[in-house]
Amino acid sequence: MRVQSLSLAAASAALLAPTTAPTTTPPYDDRPVTRRADAVAAADLLAKVRDCVPVSRGNYRSDYGAPATIPVCGTRDAVYWKADMDIDCDGRPGPRCNRRTDPYFAPSTAFAQSDGRPLSAERLPFIVVPAPGRIWDYREHGVRGGSVVAVIHRDRVQYAVVGDTGPQHIIGEASYATAKALGIRPDPHGGGVPSGVTYIVFKNTRVSPIEDHAAAVAAGERAAKRFVGAR
Repeated sequence: MRVQSLSLAAASAALLAPTTAPTTTPPYDDRPVTRRADAVAAADLLAKVRDCVPVSRGNYRSDYGAPATIPVCGTRDAVYWKADMDIDCDGRPGPRCNRRTDPYFAPSTAFAQSDGRPLSAERLPFIVVPAPGRIWDYREHGVRGGSVVAVIHRDRVQYAVVGDTGPQHIIGEASYATAKALGIRPDPHGGGVPSGVTYIVFKNTRVSPIEDHAAAVAAGERAAKRFVGAR
C-alpha cells in the first residue's frame, strides 16, 4: 500500500510538517508493554479465525496490481482478514517516519490523538483499514478509530488500534511500531512481509485516548480472552 498516485503524493508534500521529532514529552507513556504470562496465545486466536464467513461484498487486493483475493470475514464479536503487511509511516513526523525515509509520507492520519495531533506511526501500534467503499464499510461492523486489534504474525501477538484509513480496494497495512513489535522489518521503503499476517478487530471496542498503548494492550487481552472463550 505504499504506492500512491503522483497527485496524492504531491498534495501530501504540500502539507508536510517539519520532519524533526517533537521535543516535548508526549501526553502518554509509549514505553513497551510486557504481555502477561496468561495472555492468549497466537495459536488460540488463529484457531478461532481458521474459517471465514465473508462480511465484505467482494475481495481486496494486497497491493496495487495484485489479484483481489482477500475477503473481510466476521463473527459476532470480531471482523478479521489474512493479508500481507505494508508499513504505514504516515502521521506525526519523527526520525524514522518522515519525507526523507518514506517517499510517500503524509503528515496526517484519519484519526487524531487526544491533543488533536496526528498519530505517530513510529511510536504507536496501529493498523490501517480500507476507507469505506463498495467492498466494505468498517463503520457498519462496530469498527471505528480506536477499535482494538490483535495483529498476529507467526507466534507473536501485538495489540494495536485502528488508527488510519487507506485505499478503498487494498488491505493489509500497519504502522512502523506494529511491525517492529512483531519482528517484521519496519522500513517504509521495502519493509513489511508479503503474507502471513492476521488482523482481528474486536467489534464495539475503543481505546480512549487512542494513543494510550497500555490501555490498548489491556483491552486487547480482555477482548482476546472473550473471543477464544476463556474466562
